[in-house]
Amino acid sequence: IDNALQQALIHFGQIDVLVNNAGYALMGAFENASEEQIQRQFDTNVFGLMRVTRTLLPHFRQRKAGLVLNVASMAGRLPIPFMSVYNGSKWAVQGFSECLTYELAPFNIQVKIVEPGAVDTAFFGRSGDRENVTGVDAYASCMDEQFPILDKTGPGGSTSEEAAEVIYGAATDGKATLRYAVGRDAKVLLSARRLLPDRVFIPMIGWSLSPTVFNSFGRLFYKKT
Repeated sequence: IDNALQQALIHFGQIDVLVNNAGYALMGAFENASEEQIQRQFDTNVFGLMRVTRTLLPHFRQRKAGLVLNVASMAGRLPIPFMSVYNGSKWAVQGFSECLTYELAPFNIQVKIVEPGAVDTAFFGRSGDRENVTGVDAYASCMDEQFPILDKTGPGGSTSEEAAEVIYGAATDGKATLRYAVGRDAKVLLSARRLLPDRVFIPMIGWSLSPTVFNSFGRLFYKKT
C-alpha cells in the first residue's frame, strides 16, 4: 500500500480520490465457514479498505481536500440469506464510512458510499467462495434452493460499465451526497427497506430467495408471544 501511494504521487503529483473497490463474497451458512474463511472475508472487504484509507489520509489532510469512495453493497443495508459473513463485512463498511464522515469533515475530506446491487461480473463465479470447510450439511437443502436463484438473477443485474459510471459520477459530481445505489434492484430494495417494517421486509427477502427458509422463518417471526 505504501509503495502504491508513493508511485501514484510520483506519477500524478497528488491524489484527489481514493476508490476502495476490493471485495468478494463468502457464501453459505455461517456454520459452514471456517475461522480462516471469515478472517479472509473481513481482511479483503473491511480491513484492507481501512488500511488503504489510513495510508491516504495524511496526504488528504495535508492538501485539505480529498474524497474517500467506498464501494459497499446493497447487502450493507439489507439481509441476504446464507451470506451472513459477507453481509457482516458490508455492514461494517457502511458503519465505518458513515462515522468517518464526521472525523474527516474538518479537513474538507468527503466520504461517499456506492451500493451496487447485482452486477454482471465474476461475483457469482470465481469471486465467490462457497466451499463448505466444516462439513456441516444441515443447511444443504436450503442452499441448494437459493444458490440457483442467485446464479440466475445475478448476471441479469447492472453491467460493470454502468457500475463504473456511477462510481465516476460520485467521484466527480461535487455533491454532498452520501450514498449512490447502482442498478434498479438496489434502488427498489433499498427504498423498500426504508419504507417497510421489518415484519414485512425481512420475510419478503426470505420468500424471494428460498421458500423453505421463508416457511421456517415465518413460523418463528410471526410466533405469538
